[in-house]
Amino acid sequence: MTVDALTDVAGLRVGHATRTGEGWLTGTTVVLAPPGGAIAAVDVRGGGPGTKETDALDPRNLVQKVEAVVLTGGSAYGLDSASGVMAWLEERGRGVRVGADHAQVVPVVPAASVFDLGRGGDFRARPDASTGRAAVEAAAAGEPGAPVPEGCVGAGTGAVAGTLKGGIGSASTVLDSGITVAALVVVNAAGSVMQPETGALYGELMQGRTPYPSVEVHEAARRRLAEATAKNGPPPLHTTLAVVATDADITRAQAQKLAGTAHDGIARAVRPVHLLSDGDTVFALATGARPLADENPFALNAILAAGADVVTRAIVRAVRAAESVDGAGGVWPAYEELYGGIGGRG
Repeated sequence: MTVDALTDVAGLRVGHATRTGEGWLTGTTVVLAPPGGAIAAVDVRGGGPGTKETDALDPRNLVQKVEAVVLTGGSAYGLDSASGVMAWLEERGRGVRVGADHAQVVPVVPAASVFDLGRGGDFRARPDASTGRAAVEAAAAGEPGAPVPEGCVGAGTGAVAGTLKGGIGSASTVLDSGITVAALVVVNAAGSVMQPETGALYGELMQGRTPYPSVEVHEAARRRLAEATAKNGPPPLHTTLAVVATDADITRAQAQKLAGTAHDGIARAVRPVHLLSDGDTVFALATGARPLADENPFALNAILAAGADVVTRAIVRAVRAAESVDGAGGVWPAYEELYGGIGGRG
């Protein structure tokens, strides 16, 4: 049975660490690979990324697999959360072996951050190594194939989508070949996730399944958003992060192609995208459990197309699962509160 989440790729687990209250509105999310790691790649298209260990994922370089990927709040400061994940992995001998002793390993933990500084009221309240450890411990404690909590949790806690409250969402699909493709997305975009003329979500319009909100509901929502924007002042920096994963046996170069085409899923659901004030980053993971059809040179195409599709659906789910915030750091209404569930979940 599937749960329509990243954890439908067998072996992957997801854990969140969430900090709210007393100036906090941030957190960290860890995607934990099965022991032995997963093939990994990355594609960065935003103009202001905050990342760690992404060069190690270049197919031309040494590292073949990674044990975990970290998505975190706190901008560049929050990348410190990856050190907590590294320590946890080292204690278990998981990483690139660099000595005769099995305990002599260097865990390669790619990480990327979203800008959420000060959204809880305290600019210095941001994730650190202890937050990363809490998130990886939560991932390890989860049952295989468990549902992934969505909305204002983990790295999505302080996320904002344009003038709306953002969050974290996940989605998956199973191809006719039996291969699973799934995504986890932190929606913290400078661009908008909804059509300004109607209030419909771009991601749902792309799926052809959205009834438009009434004119009265949309006008009331626009007034609320204008009031919130006036209170918040100049727009801050942003970033949308994603992990797209598959159980297919693909190469590092093919995984990099998957990370690149998955950005199309962001572009369908967020407009504009990949701005200088964004740090949009997509990681790709492949566990290698299912072979591609050797006789079909275009077998990867179905995975590439599905990767973009599940990213779009994960963005819709993140926005719909988000909850409104009205605090010392700002005011961000949630889509569901404004539009009353028009259209349903992605």
